[in-house]
Amino acid sequence: MEKQGVYLGPRLRRLRRDLGLTQAHMAADLEISPSYIALMERNQRPVTAETLLRLAKAYKIDFSDFTEDAGAGIAGRLEGVMRDPIFQDIDVLPLEIADVVHSFPAFAEAMLRLHTAYREEQFALADRGQGASDGDGGAQGDPVTAVRTFLAARRNFFPVLDAASERLSAKIAEAGGLAGFIQQKHQLRVRRLPPDVMTGSLRRLDWHRKELLLDDTLDMASQNFQLAQQLAYLELYTEIRAAAEEGNFRNENARRLAQRSLAAYCAAAMLMPYAAFARAVESRHYDIEALGRQFGTSFEQTAHRLTTLQKPGQERIPFFFIRVDAAGNVSKRLNGGSFPFARHGGGCPLWSVHTVFQTPRRLVTQWLELPDGQRFFSIARTVSSGGGAFGVASVERAVALVCEAHFAERLVYARHQPKPAAPTPIGIACRICHRMNCTARSEPPIGRQILPDDYRRTDVPFGFSDS
Repeated sequence: MEKQGVYLGPRLRRLRRDLGLTQAHMAADLEISPSYIALMERNQRPVTAETLLRLAKAYKIDFSDFTEDAGAGIAGRLEGVMRDPIFQDIDVLPLEIADVVHSFPAFAEAMLRLHTAYREEQFALADRGQGASDGDGGAQGDPVTAVRTFLAARRNFFPVLDAASERLSAKIAEAGGLAGFIQQKHQLRVRRLPPDVMTGSLRRLDWHRKELLLDDTLDMASQNFQLAQQLAYLELYTEIRAAAEEGNFRNENARRLAQRSLAAYCAAAMLMPYAAFARAVESRHYDIEALGRQFGTSFEQTAHRLTTLQKPGQERIPFFFIRVDAAGNVSKRLNGGSFPFARHGGGCPLWSVHTVFQTPRRLVTQWLELPDGQRFFSIARTVSSGGGAFGVASVERAVALVCEAHFAERLVYARHQPKPAAPTPIGIACRICHRMNCTARSEPPIGRQILPDDYRRTDVPFGFSDS
C-alpha cells in the first residue's frame, strides 16, 4: 500500500532547479531513485512525510513553506489571468482550471509566465504610442517608466518577497522590535543624529563603526520604515535582486530603481505583515488612519500597502494608488486593480486628488465615472514629507486610492455618506478623452476635427465636428 503524501510536483521541480541540481543529484541526496524524483515532479507520485523530512534535512528548507498548497495559489492566479478582457469570449470554468493545474502544472506555470510577458509588452506598446504622440521619441529608455511597467505587470504583488518579509517580521517581534533585531543579528547600533551631522542623509549605514544612523527629525513611522528598508537590504538582498532581474531592464538606473522599490515593498511587508494586515483591513473596513495607528505606519505607507494585497485565496480590494504634487507632477503610481490612469493619466482637473491641497489633511471622497461608463470610488488626502524641525523644508503632496465602485460598500468611507445622484465625469487624459462638453478641457482629443469659431464660439474650450 502506497504511503500517504501530498502532490508537490511543480514546487519540488522549482526547488531542485533553484539549487542547481539534476534529478540524479537530488535522488542521491535523498537516498531514493532518480525515477522516483521524476514521478514526484510530474505529480504521478505523492511527496511522503519521510521524503519531506529528508528534503528539510538535506537542504535546510522551511518545512511549512514547502508544504504550503502551491496548487491553490497557481489556480487562483490562473483564474485571474482568464478574467483578462482578451479571454472574455472564452468560458473557462474554475473546475477546468483546477484540472489543468493538477494534471498539467508545467503548462499552468507556462501560461502565467506568458500572460505576464504579454501584459508587459502591452504596456510597452502603450508607452511607445504615448511617447510618439508627445514628440519625445518614446519612453523606452526612461527608467521610471520601465519600473512602473514592471510593477504594473505584476499588479504590485511579489509573493516571494511578501512571504520572506512576513517570516522576518515574526523574528523582529521576538527580538523586541527593529532596533533590537538589527543589534542582535547584525551587531549594528541604531543612532539618531541631527540633520547637520547626517549631511543630507535620512539613513546611513556605517560599517566601520557598526552603526545604523537615522535623521532624528524623522517621525516614528518614517524612522521605522527606514530601519525596515535597511533590514530588507541586509536580509533579503538575494530575493530582491532575483525579483528585479525578472524585469530584464535595459539600463542600470532602471534596475537600481526597481531594487529600491522592491526593498520598500519588503519594508512595508515587515511593518504590515500580510496575514495580520489582511485581517485588519476587513475588521476596520479599510479605515486607513485606524490601520496606520494599529501598525505604526503613516497614511501614505498604509495606503501604499493596500495596493499589494493580492495573495491568491487571501485577496482584498484591488486599489490604484497615485501621488502628485501641487503642480500635478506624478511621483508615484501603482495599480493593483483595473484603473486605467495607471498608464497614461492622473491629470484630470475634475478629480479631487488635484483639489485637496485647498483642504490640507482632510480626507475627500468622490464617485468617478470614465467616458466608457466604468465607475470608481476615490479617497484623496494631502500628506507631508520632510520638516520635523523649525526651518526644515517640507513638501506637501496629495495621494489618492481608487477602487471599482462595486467594492465601495466594503469601505468605511462609503458606508456613512449618501451616494450622489451622478458620479463626477472624469477622463484619463485630455488627449484620449472624448467628452465633448467638458469645460475643464486643456487640449483637444486625438482624431477629432476642431470647429472654427468664425461665427460661433462654444461654451467649452474646443468645439468638435460630429465625425
